[in-house]
Amino acid sequence: MTDTITIRDLKRGEHASVTGFTDAQAPIVRELREIGFSEGDDIEVLALGAFGATPISVRLNRTIIALRGGEAAMIEVARR
Repeated sequence: MTDTITIRDLKRGEHASVTGFTDAQAPIVRELREIGFSEGDDIEVLALGAFGATPISVRLNRTIIALRGGEAAMIEVARR
């Protein structure tokens, strides 16, 4: 069995698939779903911020989205 990882654990250039959310009941999850994050979607990490690796810029489908560290840590992924 593999450990659960989140977008926050990925490095620049890595690809992954969204598998779920760490706390599906958290209010921010609704907002993440509204901007397009859902199970099965593919993401690519484009850039990491200079200070503390945030914000994290990801390509989700054909959209580029910047996430705060806490938001990225809520989105579970599987590396591809």
